[in-house]
Amino acid sequence: MQPRVTAVLVVRNGEEWIDRTLEGLAAQTRRPDDIVVVDAGSTDESVARLTAAGASRIVTAPAVPFGDAVERGLAALGPAETGGDWLWLLSDATAPEPRALERLLAAVEVAPSVAVAGPKLVDPDDPTRLLSFGESVSRYGETVPLVDGELDQAQYDADSDVLAVAAPAMLVRRALWAELGGFDPGLPAIDSGLDLSIRTRLAGARVLRVPDARVALLAAPEDAGRRRPAPPRLRFRMARIARLHRRLVYAPGGALVLHWLSLVPLAVLRSIGHLLGKRPHLVGAEFASAFSAAFDGSVPAARRSLRRTRRIPWSAIASLRVPSDELRERRAAERERRAGRDTEPELVRASFFGGGGAWIVLLAALIGLGMSWRFLQAEVLRGGALLPIGDRVAQLWSTLAVGPREGAVGLIGPADPFSAVVAVLGSITAWNPSFSLVLLWITALPLASTGAWWCATRLSERRWPPIVAALLWMLAPPLLSALTDGRPAALLVHLALPWLVLAGLEARRSWSAAATASLLLALVAAASPVLAPALVVMVVVWAAVNPRAIVRIVGILIPAAALFAPLAVWQFARGTPLSLIADPGPVVPYAEPSGWHLLLGHPSASDDRWGAVGEAIGFPLGTLAPAVLLAPIAVVALLALFLPGARRAIPSLAVALAGLATAVASVHLPVAFAGADAVGPWPGAPLSLYWLGLAGAVVVGVDAIAPAGVLTGSIVLIAAAVAVGPLAAAPVLGAGSVEAGSARLLPALVDARADADPGIGTLVLTAQADGSLRASVARDDGTTLGEFSTLVTTRASVREEDSDLTWLAGNLASRSAYDPSEALEDLRVAFIVVPELPDGATAAQATTRQRTSEALDASPLFTPTGNTPLWEYTALEETGGQPGPSLADIAVPLAQGVVLLIALLLAIPTTRRRRAVREVAPDEAPATTFDEDDDA
Repeated sequence: MQPRVTAVLVVRNGEEWIDRTLEGLAAQTRRPDDIVVVDAGSTDESVARLTAAGASRIVTAPAVPFGDAVERGLAALGPAETGGDWLWLLSDATAPEPRALERLLAAVEVAPSVAVAGPKLVDPDDPTRLLSFGESVSRYGETVPLVDGELDQAQYDADSDVLAVAAPAMLVRRALWAELGGFDPGLPAIDSGLDLSIRTRLAGARVLRVPDARVALLAAPEDAGRRRPAPPRLRFRMARIARLHRRLVYAPGGALVLHWLSLVPLAVLRSIGHLLGKRPHLVGAEFASAFSAAFDGSVPAARRSLRRTRRIPWSAIASLRVPSDELRERRAAERERRAGRDTEPELVRASFFGGGGAWIVLLAALIGLGMSWRFLQAEVLRGGALLPIGDRVAQLWSTLAVGPREGAVGLIGPADPFSAVVAVLGSITAWNPSFSLVLLWITALPLASTGAWWCATRLSERRWPPIVAALLWMLAPPLLSALTDGRPAALLVHLALPWLVLAGLEARRSWSAAATASLLLALVAAASPVLAPALVVMVVVWAAVNPRAIVRIVGILIPAAALFAPLAVWQFARGTPLSLIADPGPVVPYAEPSGWHLLLGHPSASDDRWGAVGEAIGFPLGTLAPAVLLAPIAVVALLALFLPGARRAIPSLAVALAGLATAVASVHLPVAFAGADAVGPWPGAPLSLYWLGLAGAVVVGVDAIAPAGVLTGSIVLIAAAVAVGPLAAAPVLGAGSVEAGSARLLPALVDARADADPGIGTLVLTAQADGSLRASVARDDGTTLGEFSTLVTTRASVREEDSDLTWLAGNLASRSAYDPSEALEDLRVAFIVVPELPDGATAAQATTRQRTSEALDASPLFTPTGNTPLWEYTALEETGGQPGPSLADIAVPLAQGVVLLIALLLAIPTTRRRRAVREVAPDEAPATTFDEDDDA
């Protein structure tokens, strides 16, 4: 007697495939004894097609999972007639071959212990390709498909016993189906067949895969009812929820709580793995899966059902799991397939060592040592905007908390983004944080040439153009001016810009490059906020040009936005949004450059050293000499517009124009204040962007005129070297602002008192050139580079606290009967400092300082300390220090740190990229060209 077979066909929005499925069902050589069709909430023409095909028994159901729809169809059939009935579970996306059911039944008839059988699921367009043929799990419950996209060469036909088979086209005993309760409601789409098979095995029955039975799988089970395939993020989420559900169901009673508690911590760890694996789109799905599994109400019922039906121990099916070594091999093979599929061809480029890059860096290092020989034994650099960073790493990071800002009384607000940069910089040399600036000054030229060389290899395949770019970038007037005038923020910008461009260009196809670019953009914006608008525009344009990578490219802006968001909120709240572009650190006035100076790359009028050279030789050189000497750069850059490769020259010159426009705007936007002087952002950083664009266009031009490229590049380099010669000689001759100095910002007595009584204040009274007096309060051992705040330096209105401080300073600077004790106690001021006069001080400035010093000497409240310009207010009592920042104070930097950490994890390279590297002669034509990669 042949067994009775009932085919249950579940249809849900399957009009695209239902005809092929019905045709396959009708062509069966062994027809099912009964067919029931379940319409699970179709909204398309599926039902009409079923009716037209002659389907007489259609059960209407709402949009329920596949297992629930099967139950509704069986309920309409009534009870089984015999104990040997079988169910053939089909969906609208399973088209069986004519002998599929016949061969399934033939396999189970000779094996009475088999309760579940599964066919080969094949590609409908290529039946020789297997989509699924058996499933298993790893030691830790991970789903492992035994076959996934392989060609069918009968390699699996001999091994029929498996742990599980997929749900589509599964043949299952109806009695066992009823005993097990069908598919687990907690597994609506993925792993439902795996779970049923495992429970079948634990109930004492066998699961078989039948190699001769073939069914075309027209759509994946997770796409049931969908108009289009589910996106990868949703597929991952569904698979992860299924795995976590099974873990909670299968876990022993004693380990259930531990598994439940580990859901969120595991999500955190796995999210880190996703970031390292450059899969940030899965992080949200990871946490969503964890919370969904944690509050999955179907777990208790599934555990009861498993406990009721299990007859053999778990160890009995352990041999059917995939061993760990085999799983590792499968994963390695999958990684290789993915790498081969994702790898793009690379340009053939000159190597760093064989192409001359290493020699150029060595040359730059020797020149840098010659320029900074005065600093070789220094531990701290002073001058210009250079200040000590501090002597404790913990102090550097504590400044990032929201709290009182140095230099102003009672001013509470967030730290500048540049404070985070200083904290990272100081942490590099944790034994002496300020020494990191010494290293930065000494290594600036080789670091600059290295970045420019690598960036130029993105524009040219030849050896000579990257060498020209490296030397031009090393000889850039903004770089030499930053080294001479003591501008650490601008120096960092100059060093980071080539790497930012290189990473930004690669961001269209690499998460690692995009994350690296985001960190570099955050660094550049933090060091020179005035550059932020130009950088944002460039990122948006690059995203528009590469719409397929728009998410990665626009994401470059996220870390910078996170760093600036608190400061932006504060500045907008007080009505000074333009103050966001102010330079971080101390405000240092500079000689306003003319348009001609800016065009030549000089950030200030004082950086043009040719005037002094002309006076020495008796010939008025002025800006004429550098203009003539830099003319070859302009000629080659403009000529690149009309040569092959103009598609790369145009963006380069657009970048140069953006940098020049930003430099011009910064000179005319005085947003910060140094005493009575209004100062705009130093234009050196924008001019670095300007020079970067020019250098890029020169690289394209030199590359295009290959026969004369070496000669042209040599002329450009020689002229540029002579043009900046006087500026480069300034630090060598000691004519710059930077010098080796002391780490002490205030007299030693103040440092000693600050160690014993943290939080004490020192009132600094500084005479100004116009005869006025500037008053500020420095805490502990003085205001370090990272403690400066643009909230203080950009104040355009006088607050009540400022008025009180002004009143106190004015009375202290003049002899009067005023008693400052209460004000000093409120401010916790223990010392008063009247700094020495600078070189070139005015008569009014000297008069103000002398009057202030005499008034303090005459007051009985203050004790002068020898010959130093320091007076001590001895009546101030020690308070034992100030409380540390609260959790609310560090919440903002913690949130910013999480964003930066995510970007850092994404930036860490975890895969090797294939690159064909071949040395290319200077006059050799490119061997390989990919226009898509060439476009800068």
